[in-house]
Formats: sequence, structure tokens, C-alpha cells
Amino acid sequence: MTDRISALVLTQHANHFVGRFQAMASPCELLMDTRDPALAKSLLTLAAQHTWAFEAKFSRYRDDSLCQQINQSRGRPVAIDAEAYRLLSFADRCYQLSDGLFDLTSGVLRRIWRFEPGAMPPSQAEISKCLSRIGWHRVRFNQQQVVLPDGMELDFGGIGKEYAVDRCAALLAQRSPTTPVLVNFGGDIALSRPRGNPWQIGIADTPAITSELPGPIALAQGALATSGDTHRCLVHNGIRYSHILNPKTGWATHGGPRQLTVAGDSCLHAGLLATLALLHGDQAEAFIRQQDVDYWVTP
Repeated sequence: MTDRISALVLTQHANHFVGRFQAMASPCELLMDTRDPALAKSLLTLAAQHTWAFEAKFSRYRDDSLCQQINQSRGRPVAIDAEAYRLLSFADRCYQLSDGLFDLTSGVLRRIWRFEPGAMPPSQAEISKCLSRIGWHRVRFNQQQVVLPDGMELDFGGIGKEYAVDRCAALLAQRSPTTPVLVNFGGDIALSRPRGNPWQIGIADTPAITSELPGPIALAQGALATSGDTHRCLVHNGIRYSHILNPKTGWATHGGPRQLTVAGDSCLHAGLLATLALLHGDQAEAFIRQQDVDYWVTP
């Protein structure tokens, strides 16, 4: 941890500080509306330590994480704490509200889908085999433990980063209630507190986007989340498959916009709506339009 703390980057600008670190396979950034270097450093350190601890606990890539402990439990109960219970409870609400389109057990599909040059979509037989291992309704949990059926997996990737952004913003608000901070983890954003002068947030340009980008977004409170296939997609026989996978069919979605940014009271809420919209394919914008939220589409 000491080595990671020494790698934190803090730079001063005219009227604010910018802090940077790496976590959850994303660049993480804090914009802190203060001229106090000691305060900026303490806020950055708090954010990084909390985020690294969260990643160590819920990452599917670490053998010592709670996520892996659950996935390797072979149907035996695994003890959980209050934070894990909150995440599982949120996942359960998402599953119910989305009629099963959001399913924390669908991560097994990543074993057969490859989003890299030269890759091909999996066969229907491969997909059918994976579908037999998907089904949130088979997971049992309470405040003390979770029971995952043997052969199934949990993948917190669909909500983990958004949860970490929200939690980080809340912690920074507690540490310094009068300091507005913008928390940005790989394009998922939350504000620690309302700000009179809105932050101006641009939507990232990539070589994959050939259409005109929306202008800067003025954000004075709340959160933003972005989902899309500008960085990860598969093009086969003229069809562009998104990395967003449908847990009901096992197929990657296609026909939707390249990128969708949604505003919400929390990053979790905004991220859920963005993902659910893109799961509707070419009806993505029709879905998000019905949700009564601000959104920005990159075709």
C-alpha cells in the first residue's frame, strides 16, 4: 500500500487541485475545488485507499477477494459484511426492476465472448451451455451470508465501479463538507456536494466515433454514467456486437448507439439506466426517453 500511495499524482491548477491514481482497470481522477494542498492530498489519499480496498474485496481477478471466495464456494455459505449485503441487495432490486435483464450471475458469458481483432461470436451451443449457469433467482443471501449454487459465478463488474464512485464521493463529503469534489472513475462521475458554478464535463472522443459529439455537460450536482462499445466491440459479417451481453439470450447486443451518457441522483442509478438502455439495442433511445432523465447519445 505504501508503494501505491507514493504513486499518487497531485497537480495544482489556478483554482483547484487534480488528483490521479489507477484502480479497477480505469484511470481515477478527483477534481477538488480548493487551494489548500494539504487538504487536497488528504482527500486524494482517502479516495485511493478506499477504492483500492474495495477493489481488493470485490474483484473477480484476485484469488484472495470475497468475490472469488464466493465463486469458489461450491454451494457452501460464505459470510458477508454490511457492504457486501448492500451490493447484493442493490443487484437484487436491479434484477427485479429490469425483469431479469440485469443479472449479476451473467459474467460467465465473458468466457465465450471475445472482443478483440479476429474474434468471432460463439456458437449457439456454447451460449446455451453458459445460459444453464445463469440465474440470479437461484442465489440466496441475507445480512450474514450468501449461498451461490455450485458452477455459478458472481461478477460485480456491472455495478462495482459506480458503487465505488458514489461511496468515494460520500466519504469525501464527510471528510470536507464545504469542499466540492468531482469523482471520475473512467468516465463514471459523482459530485461530493452541490456546486454553485457547474463543472463542465466533456464526452471523450475516440477513433471509433465518427459522428459529432454532444457539447460539454454542465453538472452542478448528482452523477453521470456512460456506457457503450467505443472501446470494446466485435464486428462480424457487418454486425457490430457490443460488449454488453444479454443474460436472457446470451448474445451481445447490437444496433444501439455507440455511447450513452445518463444523469442521475447517483452513479449507480445512472449506470443502471445506461446499461439497461443499451440492452434494448436499436430501441435504446426509446427506452431511456421514457425514464424521465437527462441523457446524451453518441450514434
